[in-house]
Amino acid sequence: MSWLQIPNVNGLPNSDVLRRSENGESITRHKTDPWIIDFPPETTLETAARYELPFEYIKNVVYPVRCKNRRASRASCWWIHGDPQKSMRSALLPLGRFICTPRVSKHRIFVWLDPPVLADCQLVVFTRSDDYFFGVLHSRVHEVWARSQGTQVRERESGFRYTPTTCFETFPFPQPTAEQRDAIAAAAKELDALRCNWLNPPDWTKTETLEFLGTVNGPWKRFVHDPDERGVGTVRYSRTVAKDEACAAKIKVRTLTKLYNEMPTWLKNAHRTLDEAVLAAYGWPADLGEDNLLARLLELNLSRSVELPRRQ
Repeated sequence: MSWLQIPNVNGLPNSDVLRRSENGESITRHKTDPWIIDFPPETTLETAARYELPFEYIKNVVYPVRCKNRRASRASCWWIHGDPQKSMRSALLPLGRFICTPRVSKHRIFVWLDPPVLADCQLVVFTRSDDYFFGVLHSRVHEVWARSQGTQVRERESGFRYTPTTCFETFPFPQPTAEQRDAIAAAAKELDALRCNWLNPPDWTKTETLEFLGTVNGPWKRFVHDPDERGVGTVRYSRTVAKDEACAAKIKVRTLTKLYNEMPTWLKNAHRTLDEAVLAAYGWPADLGEDNLLARLLELNLSRSVELPRRQ
């Protein structure tokens, strides 16, 4: 927080290279507000050095390790993340939110993240912002398919690995009518709202607005107000925080892992409503068993793989 208030010799704020970050643990275990130093992939060494405090930290902590890296690109560009995922960054630019899921988790959970959050390498990112897409991913239909195509990590309690190439790219999405699409979107939106209220109960939380300098070309550009001729203005970033220490202690133990371990009735009902909407979009009955469901998905996958060459 203090770095966000300190100016630099280039006249630009440190918020250009500081942003919130999320990883699998922060999502499933409710570890809040992690931040990260993120020099954009095209940043030169000279440019990076002008963001004094973040750069000096990287120089002292990261450089001694990265300069020995066997990959030449990581050793030579030590101030930049090893795999900055340029295509992902570009795809996320026009979106107001995006979907992600942990690569490895006991429960297959999908959540919304908002820019300028930077997703860690242990998250799979989907560059979509619509509730319909979120709903299909979070349905039993997709989970059954993903578990059959992913890999188990030791025992079931340790979780299973979600691999995009096998779990997602092979998954046959439904072809819904407009009404069916709307029903899936509504069910997904309700599930997310209920879950958010459980994780951060309104009676235990408040909205806090951070204010610091930001640029219209930086990661916080959506929140910049009244920029000057340099493109520097005031960032007003609202976030949900606990009302007090007592509330913080109660919220800390409310994790998505705990929620899905306990699976209260309201959560079962919300998922059942979503599953029924998704199955209706396939034209399938709501009471399909797992084996039957998987067989139908496989048949649909194979039929579409045969049709694809004809379309091309």
